[in-house]
Amino acid sequence: MSTGSEAAPREAAARVAEELARTGDAVRERFLAQRRVLSFAEYLALVASHPLRHARDAATYLRDAFDHFGSYTLERPWGAGGEVRRWALFDLPFAGEARAASERLVGHEELQNAVYQALQSFHREGRPNRLLLLHGPNGSAKSTFAACLMAALEAYSRVDEGALYRFSWVFPRGEKGKGIGFRTGDGGPAPGESYAHLPEERIDAKLPSELRESPLLLLPGPPRRRLLADALEAAGTPGARVPERIARGDLGHRNRAIFDALLTAYRGDLGRVLAHVQVERWEISRRYRVGAVTIGPEMAADAGERQLTADRSLGALPASLSALALYETQGELVDGQGGLIEYSDLLKRPLDAWKYLLLAIETGEVALQRSTLALDSVLLASSNELHLRAFQEHPEYHSFRGRLVRLRVPYLRDVAQEQGIYEAQIAPQIRMEVAPHVTFVGALWAVLTRLRRANADRYEDRELGKLAADLTPLEKADLFTSGSVPRRFDAEQTKLLRAGAEAIYGERRGGADYEGLVGASPREMRMLFLDAVVSAEEDACLAPPALLERLEAFCERDDYEFLKLAPDRGYHDAKAFVEQARARWLDRVDEELRTSTGLVSEDQVRELFERYVLHASHWVKSERVRNPLTGELEPPDEDLLESVEEKLGAEEGAAFRRDLMSAVANWAIEHPGEEAAPAALFPRHLETLEEGYFEERRRQLKSLAEDALALLRDDADALDAAARKAAERTVNTLRSRYGYGDAGARIALGALLAARYADD
Repeated sequence: MSTGSEAAPREAAARVAEELARTGDAVRERFLAQRRVLSFAEYLALVASHPLRHARDAATYLRDAFDHFGSYTLERPWGAGGEVRRWALFDLPFAGEARAASERLVGHEELQNAVYQALQSFHREGRPNRLLLLHGPNGSAKSTFAACLMAALEAYSRVDEGALYRFSWVFPRGEKGKGIGFRTGDGGPAPGESYAHLPEERIDAKLPSELRESPLLLLPGPPRRRLLADALEAAGTPGARVPERIARGDLGHRNRAIFDALLTAYRGDLGRVLAHVQVERWEISRRYRVGAVTIGPEMAADAGERQLTADRSLGALPASLSALALYETQGELVDGQGGLIEYSDLLKRPLDAWKYLLLAIETGEVALQRSTLALDSVLLASSNELHLRAFQEHPEYHSFRGRLVRLRVPYLRDVAQEQGIYEAQIAPQIRMEVAPHVTFVGALWAVLTRLRRANADRYEDRELGKLAADLTPLEKADLFTSGSVPRRFDAEQTKLLRAGAEAIYGERRGGADYEGLVGASPREMRMLFLDAVVSAEEDACLAPPALLERLEAFCERDDYEFLKLAPDRGYHDAKAFVEQARARWLDRVDEELRTSTGLVSEDQVRELFERYVLHASHWVKSERVRNPLTGELEPPDEDLLESVEEKLGAEEGAAFRRDLMSAVANWAIEHPGEEAAPAALFPRHLETLEEGYFEERRRQLKSLAEDALALLRDDADALDAAARKAAERTVNTLRSRYGYGDAGARIALGALLAARYADD
């Protein structure tokens, strides 16, 4: 009789065995459902049902991966019409949440759309006949872009819409181990027979196609094209373009030799030849270098050949094949067949090491020692600007120029996008409290170092050019990030700047000194953040002051080109940008304090402004206003109108009211049927009104901030009950609404009081 202690391990083992059996059943069902092993006839049935899916080259396949994961529009001040198209694959929706957050491509929507257009062009032209060259400063996300493409190809190849198939030659075991013989007469498979589904123990030899060629290439050209044309017509897509690789391509050297030998052995019976074909589904994998390959600058041999005739497995081949001198192609170009090949830092390689690409791009082939390798890959390369400029001076550059699609990858100029990089890739690595706005401060400073003063002469609209040249770096960053325009510009100038944001953003797009070429890179910013962590250890909180301190010290270095640039009317002044970032941080803390104290809520100010607009409207029309409490019609409230106008700085109240109502009327004409929201129409007036009310309460704000700081420092014994309650409300709001920890709130309030309220 077994004891309980003996039964427990047996039960656990039984559960493990049961789970393993369930897993095995699930894998088997998935294998069968995905049609992973097929005969040639079964494969042709798949082609007939989805001809376009199985008649793709690498460029069309990559384009279809873009389409499969879809796209969406984002509101961007610098986009065409205020919008830009973003492709979802760069968000890595197929990856886990943590991986997607840290590895996704932030920004670079222009680049995404340029690559998609290039793929469309390749599809129209029949094959990828140019190399996509991503060029930009170090750390501008060129490698991230390529990594996202490869990850998308991997995910796409795992779904039915992205199914990829290759073939192998299968030779079954003959009677008494003598092989299949190929005697003249009746040797080999019977008509209609296929060896594709033979169990492994009945197979003597299997020769996979290392080039992962489409099984369609096993059909002679004319019948292959007729089959595809019929399938396309039956599928409702007659006349659809089929890539040259599929329509007119041919088998590689080894597969052609095997095909011809079998065709001779079977006296021209194609059906018997195809009986030896086993079609297998394959998936792209960057890790295993299958259809997604990165070639570094240190690699020299991208493709080569080796003889197979001495391999043990070939001894089982029939006599008609064993006499062949079979060669296998190998190398990075072979590994990348059917997908994407990335040449990382291509221009760091000696020119002679990759000069073959010129002919390969022109012809789609690479000449090897004994055969010719037909390329079926999208070729993508990266380079920094220094090496590109050197290459442009080389005599061979003119030969390459027509075979390159140059795609610029600048640093980001949108503060929110730059902050997104730090939030996803840097903040999670910091093993302490990360205070609000620390990533914003770093992103703002980095973007400011990348901006250049506009050149008014480059604008067709001279007035827009003058306004653009007058923008400070901070104002330009605001325009690119949120579309906001400084208050110092009048209504017409504001309208012109907002409408011209796209032109300002793209002003230097065609020049060699483009905006985003120089400045702090995300790599440098990562270093600065991690350095700031060390100095913040005492507080156990990484807050903006620690980062600002590191930025100030960094500005003293002389080994970065952007730090050596001469200031240009506020541009290229890295030290000044530190103080501007500090001021913007304190602005945010000040606003959060105001809201958290509850002295005047945002809703109260908005309601006040809406009442003002209502009364101003009736005043302009000489109409009475219905009192919401009594229901009586009364004259507009002059005290309300004058009080608000005083806070808004309106010198002539009557004219101000008329101008306001004219703006409302114009908006209504441009947006028929829509209800005007005063706060949305006049955000600057609302901000000014809020500032006016809080300015009147500066002393109260200071007192509340000091009480909250005392509470955070565990030094609130001197506070009476009312003051303590108000301080607790302020601190709780900072925690719940703005995400502060106690250390971060303590640092922020202390810095704000010292910088903004010391003299009150």
